[in-house]
Amino acid sequence: MHQEQHGPLAGFTVGVTAARRADELGALLQRRGAAVAHAPALRIVPLADDTELLAATKDLVADAPDIVVATTAIGFRGWLEAADGWGYGEELVACLRGVQVLARGPKVKGAVRAAGLTEEWSPASDSMAEVLDRLLEQGVEGRRIGLQLHGEPLPGFVEALREGGATVVVVPVYRWMPPEDLGPLDRLIDLTVTRSLDALTFTSAPAGASLLARAESRGLLPELLAALNHDVLSACVGPVTALPLQAHGIDTVQPARFRLGPLVQLLCQELPARARTLPVAGRRVEIRGQAVLVDGELRPVPPAGMSLLNCLARRPGWVVSRGDLLRALPGAGRDEHAVETAMARLRSALGAPKLIQTVVKRGYRLALDPESDAKYADG
Repeated sequence: MHQEQHGPLAGFTVGVTAARRADELGALLQRRGAAVAHAPALRIVPLADDTELLAATKDLVADAPDIVVATTAIGFRGWLEAADGWGYGEELVACLRGVQVLARGPKVKGAVRAAGLTEEWSPASDSMAEVLDRLLEQGVEGRRIGLQLHGEPLPGFVEALREGGATVVVVPVYRWMPPEDLGPLDRLIDLTVTRSLDALTFTSAPAGASLLARAESRGLLPELLAALNHDVLSACVGPVTALPLQAHGIDTVQPARFRLGPLVQLLCQELPARARTLPVAGRRVEIRGQAVLVDGELRPVPPAGMSLLNCLARRPGWVVSRGDLLRALPGAGRDEHAVETAMARLRSALGAPKLIQTVVKRGYRLALDPESDAKYADG
């Protein structure tokens, strides 16, 4: 049996923070072998008070803009439905028919056309950065721009247009809110802090901000940041999504194309590259996030066992004392018997007891193949 049969993400656990399209992202990850832990970090709700949206709609109908940017299909439809409810629907559509409409990506383009309108331009990439570049290249000095938002304002987007000399009318349709049930998000934070995840995915900036805010309110922000800085990969769909994490000093990765497919492909490269492959007792042992491939066979390992195995693998072939192994066990206290119990379960999970040798009165070591000793002599 070869590892390709398991998929490139076999043995890795990936957290999903998305509220929208979470099922789609989860399915893409599972198809490639990953275990998925999902907790929406936020929910999208219509504005509790429509005053801002009504004011923006009246403003645009009374003084037509030169350009309108539609950023999401659900938000654009929500705007037209709200305007209909106030008796401004026909006026708004007539207003939009006479202006340059930019639609961010194919879904938004579909919503624009369903309203009987035609977009002048739409980026292939779903990228707001591309929309901004196009507007600035055209020149926005003295131009009036309506910007339909979905949730929080886009970092830097409005500022860049205003610096370019544009008047920007912001059209807020929905807001991001914390999830009503915080239990799943708390569990996702706990999984991250205990390194039970190998990667955490983000598809919107507010999701990252919400996760960090919740960790802070629980007093877990330092532990969360330590996990994301050293052990759990932060994978963001694009640079704007990464901003709240980067503001806390977290290194992130993002694909060149800001979509779910390329995000998953990026994880398929990044996570296997972090695996350790060692020749042990005549076997090929690949240590992954939450499982081990032994000669290509996937062997799930309990968390305590992975902690011991990772500790042994840091110095392959060297004896690691029971005391050092005990310190690597989360929440084990001072009882060295916990090491023996976890070691017995680890050997059983690996299905090959000879991979780990007991060195009497000293500790344990990985049974590194003799021809590999020179390679790992420096520990």
